[in-house]
Formats: sequence, structure tokens, C-alpha cells
Amino acid sequence: MARMLKEALRGVLERDELSFLASGFDTIGDIAILRLDKRLEPRKSLIASVILGKNKAIKTILNQVSPVSGEYRVRSFEYVAGEEKTLTTHRENGCVFVVDVDKVYFSPRLSTERLRVANMVESGETVVNMFAGVGVFSVTIAKKHRDVKVFSIDVNPVAHEMQVKNIQLNKVEGRVIPLLGDARNVINQSFRGVADRVIMPLPENAHSYLPDAVSALKEAGGMIHYYTHVFTGRGEKPVLKAVEGLNSFLKAPYSVRSARVVREVGPGWVEVSLDLKIGGGV
Repeated sequence: MARMLKEALRGVLERDELSFLASGFDTIGDIAILRLDKRLEPRKSLIASVILGKNKAIKTILNQVSPVSGEYRVRSFEYVAGEEKTLTTHRENGCVFVVDVDKVYFSPRLSTERLRVANMVESGETVVNMFAGVGVFSVTIAKKHRDVKVFSIDVNPVAHEMQVKNIQLNKVEGRVIPLLGDARNVINQSFRGVADRVIMPLPENAHSYLPDAVSALKEAGGMIHYYTHVFTGRGEKPVLKAVEGLNSFLKAPYSVRSARVVREVGPGWVEVSLDLKIGGGV
């Protein structure tokens, strides 16, 4: 899509303007989210019209004007073209999700990662998703496995409401249990020692919750899917840097079963996924 956009704008934008165009944009449901360089502000309506003309499935164009920030990890947008809305229905991995991009965090770039983790879950497991958002990891797991239990926690009341609706839309009631609150408090109050597997998709702050993730695991131990953002300079290896950083926060015996770069999140910054085996002789 990004390549198509650049080709479509070749001859319309100046050569230097094309170089300012981001290499890609997110599509969430029927909403396209741009991240336009400020030097392209005068051209945003033209760029939006090309996207709408080339992809009939896209109904709304928004431009992201602030980074992800705050307790709820939300972004600010400006309306550019098409239908003026922020609420959409997104489909991935055989599931359907209601998402309000203005009020909750959601990234379609994690679709493959969500399916990868869902495929790792085993029959009969109990899973704790500490930062569930609208429930995408949780619902994907429950759709693939009819005999799992996923305790799905999020602190954002709007995300919680949408998660409740998404559980109903995907007919996974009883398998996904939505819980509103801070993951640390919820685990310490009700879910210590219950989980075979814990998911931590909060890369900005997951390190501070690692002791709580370990406490959620059963006495025999289990798996933690840990996500973190890593900045690397020339010659540095992001996965190695992420693993080295664990020792400051994770005191329980562990082994790294697999590790990978999930995506780029900014100049020099990447998101790394670590699958950690805790306890049980690691």
C-alpha cells in the first residue's frame, strides 16, 4: 500500500516531498492512519484523496498528530478526509473487533504476533493477559482453543467496555473473563498462582510489572510473553540488548525460549518479543 501510494503520487508531489512521505500507514478497519511529516501538511488533502481513490475499503483518513502517551496509551488525530469518525470494526485472524482509535490503543501491525502467541497456547491452559486493551490477544486465543480460560485485564474503562463487546461478538463468553483495573492490583488481589501463561503487551512499562507477572504463574512456573522497546545504535543487537536488560527486573529463574524483533517503532527503536520460561527447572 505504501509503495502504491508513492507511485500514485509520483509526478504529483515534488521529488523532495516524496522523500518526506512515510514508508507506510496503518489501516484499522476502514480507517487509514497517516503519520505525515509536517512539511507535507499542505498536501494532506491530496494524499488522502489518492488513498481513498485507490482503496475503496477505506472510508476515513486520519493523521496522527501526537505519539502514544499517557496511562491509556492513546494518540491524538486530526480528521483529513472521508467519513468523520474514529470508531470502526477491524477484522484479523478470523476475529472481529470494535475499536475506537481515539480512545484506546490498537496496532494492526501485531496481528502476526497475536496469532503466533495464540498458536503456542496449549489445551486446558489458564492465561492472564495483563494489558488486554480491547481484548485482541485474549479473543484470538479463545477462538483457537475452546478449553482455555483467559483473565483479560485493562485499566482503561473504554477499552474494557469494547473488550466486553468483542467477547460477545466473537462468542467467547466464559472463555475470556474481562477485568477492569490495574494489572498489579488485580493480580495481587485475586490471581496469584493461577496462570500457566502470562501475556505482557505493554512494551513501554512491562519491566516494572515483571514481578507481578511471575506471581500470577502457578507454583510450578510457566511462560511469560514479554514485550519491550529497545533503542540500538550502529552494530548493537536489539534482541541481545533486551535480554541483558531483563536481569535488572526479573529475579526468578528463567530461560529465554525464543526472541524476535516484532516491528520498528521509531528511528533507532524497535519492539522486541521475548518468550520466557519461568521456574520448573527452566
